[in-house]
Amino acid sequence: MTKQGWNRLALGRRKFLGLSAGMAAAATFPARAAQSAAAPDDPSPQIEPFWGAHQAGILTPAQKHAVFAAFDLTTDKRGKVAGLLRRWTIAGSHLSLGRPVDVPGDGEYEAASDPADVATLSPSRLTVTVGFGASLFTRDGRDRYGLGAQRPEALVDLPDFAGDRLEPARTGGDVIVQVCADDPQVAFHAIRQLTGIAHGVAAIRWMQNGFVSDFGAGQSPRNLMGFKDGSGNPHRDDPQEMDRVAWVGEEGPAWMRGGTYQVIRRVRMALEKWDRTKLAEQEATFGRRKYSGAPFGQADEFDPIDLSARDPNGDPVVPKNAHIRIAHQAALDGARVLRRSYSYSDGANVTTEPWPPFRQAMEFDAGLIFVCFQRDPRNGFIKIYDRLSRSDRLGEFAVHTGGGMFACPPGAARGEYIGQRLLEAGA
Repeated sequence: MTKQGWNRLALGRRKFLGLSAGMAAAATFPARAAQSAAAPDDPSPQIEPFWGAHQAGILTPAQKHAVFAAFDLTTDKRGKVAGLLRRWTIAGSHLSLGRPVDVPGDGEYEAASDPADVATLSPSRLTVTVGFGASLFTRDGRDRYGLGAQRPEALVDLPDFAGDRLEPARTGGDVIVQVCADDPQVAFHAIRQLTGIAHGVAAIRWMQNGFVSDFGAGQSPRNLMGFKDGSGNPHRDDPQEMDRVAWVGEEGPAWMRGGTYQVIRRVRMALEKWDRTKLAEQEATFGRRKYSGAPFGQADEFDPIDLSARDPNGDPVVPKNAHIRIAHQAALDGARVLRRSYSYSDGANVTTEPWPPFRQAMEFDAGLIFVCFQRDPRNGFIKIYDRLSRSDRLGEFAVHTGGGMFACPPGAARGEYIGQRLLEAGA
C-alpha cells in the first residue's frame, strides 16, 4: 500500500489525535528521531506518556488487555541489538500516540509497514515495556555482546521451585516486550509491528495474551478463581514506597538505576477441580472471604491481616497453609513486590494432574499471568514464592508452566532509546 493510501485509511485515527497529514515526510533515521522527539504528547485520556524516568506499563493503572512476547536474538552483532532497541523505541513512542509506526529503513532494514487494522481506533492507553533476560548477557558461559560484565547481580537464574512444570517453549528469552492496551486489537497490532521491525535481528520465543476486567475504582480485579487479586499491593502512587519496593537504586549498575526487575509466571489453574470445591474450602485456601475479599476475621478487603488471631477453639483464624498467611509472613520479613497480573484463557487440552493419582483429562488451559516488579527479586519474588511453593494450599489448584525474569531498564528521554545506557556501556 502506498503512503498516500495509508494516509487515507488512517485519516480517522489521525483526526482523533490532531496530527498533521505531513508528519511522515522525513526519510532518514536521525531526522525522523528528531521529529518524534519534538512532537508534544497528546493530552487525551486515551494516551499514556511514553517518555519519562521510568518505562510506562509498570506504575500505569492496568489496562484491560496485555500481550507478552519474549524474543531470542538471532544476531551476534551488538550494533544490531542497539539498532533494534532504537527502532523499537521510536515505534513505541508512535504507537502510544496512535500514530502509524512509520519507522524508516537505516540502509540495512526496510522501513516498517504499518497496516490499516487499527486505522480508526484510539491509542487505548497503550504502553510498551522492554526488559532483558540473563541470556542477553551470557549464554552457555559465553559473553555474547561484550555485556557480560554489565549483568546485574540481582538478575539471577530463578530457582527450580517445588511443583514447577515449566515448558521450555514457554520459558526464558533474551528480551521481553510487554504491551498493554484497553483494546485487544490495538495491543496485538503493536506486537505485530514490533515483531516486524525485529525481523533479521530477533524472533519470538513465546507469546502470551492476558486480560483483566475493570471492577470499579478502588476495587481489585478478580482472577478466574473468583478471588480478588493484588489486595496486598504497595501504594503505587507513593514515590517513596515505590523507591523501596520497585526501583533499582545505587546498588545496581548505572544503566539499571531507576529500572526494575520483572518476573512473569504463567500459572495454569485446575479450574474444574476448583469449581467442585466447596466455598468454605476455597476461602480457607486463600484466607479471605470470596465476595468481600476481606481477610479472615476482618470486614474489608484492605483491612490488616491478623496472623495472631485465634478462634474460640484456640486454632488460628487464618489457616496455617492459607495463601495470605504465607505471603504475608514473607512481607513481614521485607519481601514485597508490585503485582500487575492478568488472567488468560487458551482453550482446552489434555493435562495431567500434578498430584496423585496423576489422572489425565481434557481441561481448560486457563489461569493467571502472574506479573510483578521489584527492586531486587532475591528479596522479592524468589523469597516469597520459595515459601509459597513449599507450603501454600493454593498449590493444589495451580501449577507454573512458563515465564521468566527480566531486567527492565529505566525510561528514555526524548532523543534516547530504551536500554541505551546498557548498550553503550564499555563500548
